[in-house]
Amino acid sequence: MTFSYLFRRSAAGTAVAAFLAVAPALAAAQAAGERGPTALELSGLTASGSYLAARHAGQQRDAIAAAAYYRAALKRDPRNSELLDRAFLSYLVGGNIDEAVKMAETVAQADKSDRVARLVLGVNGIKQSKYAAARKDLAQSIRGPITDLTATLLTAWSLTGSGDSKGAIAAIDRLTGPDWYAIFKDLHAGMIYELAGNKVEAGKRFERAYKLDSSALRVVEAYGSWLSRNRPAAEALAVFEAFDKVLPRHPLVTQAIDKLKAGEKLPTLVANVQAGAAEALYGLGASLGRRGGEDLGLVYLQLSLHLAPNHALALLSLADLYESLKKPEMAIGIYERIPAASPLHRNAAIQMASDLDALERGEEAEKQLAAIIAHDPKDSEAIMALGNVLRGHKKFAECADVYSKGIALNPKPDKSNWVSYYFRGICYERSKQWAKAEADLKMALGLFPDQPHVLNYLGYSWIDQGMNLDDGMAMIKKAVQQRPDDGYIVDSLGWAYYRLGNYADATEQLERAIGLKPEDPTINDHLGDAYWRVGRTLEAKFQWAHARDLKPDAEELPKILEKIEKGLPEDTTSQAKAGEKPAAKPNGG
Repeated sequence: MTFSYLFRRSAAGTAVAAFLAVAPALAAAQAAGERGPTALELSGLTASGSYLAARHAGQQRDAIAAAAYYRAALKRDPRNSELLDRAFLSYLVGGNIDEAVKMAETVAQADKSDRVARLVLGVNGIKQSKYAAARKDLAQSIRGPITDLTATLLTAWSLTGSGDSKGAIAAIDRLTGPDWYAIFKDLHAGMIYELAGNKVEAGKRFERAYKLDSSALRVVEAYGSWLSRNRPAAEALAVFEAFDKVLPRHPLVTQAIDKLKAGEKLPTLVANVQAGAAEALYGLGASLGRRGGEDLGLVYLQLSLHLAPNHALALLSLADLYESLKKPEMAIGIYERIPAASPLHRNAAIQMASDLDALERGEEAEKQLAAIIAHDPKDSEAIMALGNVLRGHKKFAECADVYSKGIALNPKPDKSNWVSYYFRGICYERSKQWAKAEADLKMALGLFPDQPHVLNYLGYSWIDQGMNLDDGMAMIKKAVQQRPDDGYIVDSLGWAYYRLGNYADATEQLERAIGLKPEDPTINDHLGDAYWRVGRTLEAKFQWAHARDLKPDAEELPKILEKIEKGLPEDTTSQAKAGEKPAAKPNGG
């Protein structure tokens, strides 16, 4: 059984009648924000209905609802091993580790070689300080590069808990595998040495890990904090300041720098065995989640939080993973768990606002960001986030004012600030302040020459206004050369040709754009216009009808409906009429 078993097995049945029977419960569970179905909703389902509902919830990556439905099905068929496995994995991925532990015991009794169950039991053994039992379970979870490393690190921490730090280091050092094992091995060996009181060997291991990757946050924190307690403060400060140059203003690094400058020594990265084991699971889980291993990443991060419920970085990584899976409501629930005293709480609040906006709770998002800015008017990240929310809701005059506050915080802008001018330029252009928009777009290009999105926006805007036609077309073509697979930029090129009356080239480029972004209503509408101009009227009406069905902006729908009914008026100029709408532009255009 693989870690992604829950999401990769095919459905057992698809009968229409069975699905109609479970649909009301599914809708209720979804309306409840993925908190899962109620006991009343479950009571009305048959075993097959519960199974179908669970399968659907699993496909939607709603592990909480899936677990409840599988459990309901299991009550009606308690000897069904497949239902048991699926319920267990759903509870695990959904974060109900206490229930997952109970089920893991049953799963392991039925299949002593079940690696997932053994991993869960091993982690729970560490949590309960039952280290010998934990090692026994972990020994049976080993099989494969990731699980080998995980089990070895967790076994080492369990040995440390048993008072055998020497054996723990030996276990880590014996492990062979890919080159990327090294940084994990040195980091955890250093933390184990430090917890055992061997400062010298801890420092050696931290330094080795730092030399392997000086941009790894937890390595920087471990080595820098060790230096603060064992070497001159300047050495520790240098480590954190070097990181700050690569990734500026990370809250944990900023906090460390402030403490060092105040003459404080920094605490150890982990204070006990449980925290060390949680760190191993967090490090691997976060890495897996960023590299396409979402299912296993979820498992590791949930187990990490079972050991250390307030691990802020694990919480952030889990929320970020839910966002990548397009589950903003679940991400919000995780962000709310980050302790208010954590330096990362502010970051969580800002990202939570973006998730609120994604759930069409824009007013809440605006209020949350406004409160953060009121607390710290120089919080550039919150200012940018508020500007983005306002821009997304087409409050263009307001978003221009907000971006201006952020820009004012950087009197000497550098390349990294190009996006602020680009976004403000969009807001100025959409609020009909072209002179200001043009100046900002040129400023963005000055900071980041040949940036494709800016080239696209400025180039199209010139063509749309009938000015700087050659330069504008050259800019759009250069943007397409850099982003040939960006449907929005290709659409701009096609629509620029259309505006210039070159309908044949417009049709060619807009067909390319449709191939890249088939579900975009604006691009479908544009292609319909181009088809009409080249005499392909039936295809034009098909594209307009498709644009209508793809939920275009409210102000565009009447225009599309009129074209479906009447077509386009005769074109008597070399350009389309000035009243035609502009092309969709990327990143808020």
